[in-house]
This record gives sequence, structure tokens and C-alpha cells, in this order.
Amino acid sequence: MTKADIIEAVYERLGGFSKREAAELVELVFETLKDTLSKQEKVKISGFGNFVVREKKARMGRNPQTKKPIEISARRVLTFKPSQVLKHTLNG
Repeated sequence: MTKADIIEAVYERLGGFSKREAAELVELVFETLKDTLSKQEKVKISGFGNFVVREKKARMGRNPQTKKPIEISARRVLTFKPSQVLKHTLNG
């Protein structure tokens, strides 16, 4: 599913918005999620799941072609943990 598909679904289900307004609404939701996650705050969507930004430390890895050790830099990663409701929906 793409962002355009989400906009179309919002437009069809809510009906009271134009397509442009539906697109603005979806964009606003995504911007709010990005802003919240960039502040390293947790996003919890009831009945869907949790988005959490985690810090990964720098570590040593290995280049699989040359077998030489390389340093993998520290970074932030986004993790998602589905809620029990979503798990139940996916697994019937």
C-alpha cells in the first residue's frame, strides 16, 4: 500500500473531505509521526502498535567480500512492535 492508496482510502471512507483535504490530513499525520520520532519520543497507536527509536552503539563488523574488519558507526534505528490486537487480526 502506498501513500496515495492511503489517501484514497481516507477520501472514500470519510466522504466529507475533498481529495486534496484527505491528502493534507494524511500528510499531517505522517509529519506528526516523523516529528515525534525525531525527538526520540515513543509513538503508541492503540490497537496497532508502538514505534520506538533506539540507539545502536558503534561496533565492529566484517566486510563479507574482503573479510576485513570494519567499524559500523553508531546510529538510531526505528523499531515497531505490533499490538496484541494487530497480531490477532493478522493470525486469525
